[in-house]
Amino acid sequence: MTAVSPTPCRGTTWALAQRSLPGLSVNTVIALLLTAFGAGDFGVNLVYSHCIGVSIWLLIEAALYWLMPRPDLQWRRMYLLVPLCVVLGYTSGLYLAGALLGHPLGGFGAGQPRLMLGYLLLSLLAGGALSYYFMSREQLAAAGEEMALASAQAEAAQRQAAESQLKLLQTQLEPHMLFNTLANLRALIAVNPIAATEMLDRLNAYLRATLSASRATTHSLQTEFERLRDYLELIAVRMGPRLHYRLDLPPELAQLPVPTLLLQPLVENAIRHGLEPKIEGGHITVRAQHAPGQLTLEVQDSGVGLPRGSKAPEGFGLTQVRERLANAYGEDATLALRADETQGTLARVTYPCAA
Repeated sequence: MTAVSPTPCRGTTWALAQRSLPGLSVNTVIALLLTAFGAGDFGVNLVYSHCIGVSIWLLIEAALYWLMPRPDLQWRRMYLLVPLCVVLGYTSGLYLAGALLGHPLGGFGAGQPRLMLGYLLLSLLAGGALSYYFMSREQLAAAGEEMALASAQAEAAQRQAAESQLKLLQTQLEPHMLFNTLANLRALIAVNPIAATEMLDRLNAYLRATLSASRATTHSLQTEFERLRDYLELIAVRMGPRLHYRLDLPPELAQLPVPTLLLQPLVENAIRHGLEPKIEGGHITVRAQHAPGQLTLEVQDSGVGLPRGSKAPEGFGLTQVRERLANAYGEDATLALRADETQGTLARVTYPCAA
């Protein structure tokens, strides 16, 4: 006999009309039941049922709007508001229906106290049930929105933390490479000043290119390979003909994303632990390969290789690569280091990537 929403008058007119539909349906069912039990004509019962039900609904909508602006905190007021609005709406609806049908005021149900009491009880029951229904539905919707918002905020915080960690690792990586290069430059000055000057010029160009780039956490594979070329050219000044390298990047993979300077520590390790201890030096190959949903990056050297049966050393460079991969891709990314089938060491990085 009445429809109630816990957020009355807070939506559009269409939303308000939608909230009234359950109450109008209940009003019609009540009129049918009264008629079926022999309590008057269906048309009369329908008018009275709707007048009483709509009056109660409007009063509860207004009461909730003005007296319960925060239903989540003020829901206890419903225990007082609903019965009060039902009694007032019942009385006003009774007189409204009488005026529409030309009945004398208070004439409906005169001499039929059971009928009047039945209408009142049905109004209380319908008003309370529908109020509870709409209140519960909105609270569930609000809870769902809060959970979605909390989840989005948690994901944003986690993503921001991961990005901050990646940037921190990146700032740690660049000084690490720089200190290694400066140490090599210091040693070269004493034995070959001309080569040291050329190395210093290349270092200046390399730092200019690196520092002028954005501090983004990722860039394209093409940019990654260009920075590797700059670095290897820098090292070639010191090692001379002892260093040979090849960068194998298929054109179709050039724009795929990669964490910035991800491969640099692997190339440094290959030179420091693989080629430099070898009198004749050797060759470094860096390649990129793509399979459905996965990108594979390899750094292969022909250096002294890993000692047989020993575990690969976990220095700063390898630890930094593993941490960056874990922050960016979780358990879906891997770094494997193993002795090459012929000679030297192969470092293989895999992570999810859609071409």
